Amino acid sequence: MKILVAVKQVPDTATQVKISSDPKAIDTAGITWIVSPYDEFAIEEALRLKEKKGGEVVLLTVGPERAQSALRSGLAMGADAAVHLKDPLFDATDTLGIARALAAALKGLGADLVLLGQQGVGGDNAQVPGLVAELLDLPQVTMAVKVEVEDGKATIEREIEGAHETWQTSLPAVVSAQKGLNEPRYASLKGIMAAKKKTIEAKDAAALGLKPEDLKPKTRVVALELPAARPGVKMIPGDADTQVKELLRLLHEEAKVL
Repeated sequence: MKILVAVKQVPDTATQVKISSDPKAIDTAGITWIVSPYDEFAIEEALRLKEKKGGEVVLLTVGPERAQSALRSGLAMGADAAVHLKDPLFDATDTLGIARALAAALKGLGADLVLLGQQGVGGDNAQVPGLVAELLDLPQVTMAVKVEVEDGKATIEREIEGAHETWQTSLPAVVSAQKGLNEPRYASLKGIMAAKKKTIEAKDAAALGLKPEDLKPKTRVVALELPAARPGVKMIPGDADTQVKELLRLLHEEAKVL
């Protein structure tokens, strides 16, 4: 069984994001880059399926040179191979262009199952899984919290608002991972050392058969801005009765919600 996992490198979720001098981008100085947490769920699920069914786990990422560290992290967890899609054209494209690059790479790899995170915590667009499935003309199931594979089919439990539902699909298929699917493992020292020796294959747009017009963005970022600062917390002194009376007064006179 061959499982392909698309991963994205994103700023550490603990990073204090700043807008750069170009208001269309963030300031990347001093940022620690990590694998998007949703993609870690996808990697872990691929490794568990490999341990049950045998086969191979191959990682793919689209990004500049630094994105290679995301692939090394997945290799250290236990993935077998990795492909780095690297081209200035990819850096300047949008989610559709990223999906086209991934789909072009996936076509040549013959996957039984394609796993991705539900969304990348950098942009939180949650568009790439669906776009990849459409471009490859494959069935897709999103927000998976349980995946079982048997006899060329996958049974997937997915999270919806207020409930879960179960879907069955033929393989190959595209599945996106939601929080709760599993608990990603930590890379062992042995895995980290082994990952350093594994070769990462690099492919540019030309190698994937993509032309500049294929990757021309359909959307553009006009500007980024940080959310407004939250007001400070107001502490109400006194005993419980005094606090309740003062709270009601504040809600009525200042917040004007009563």
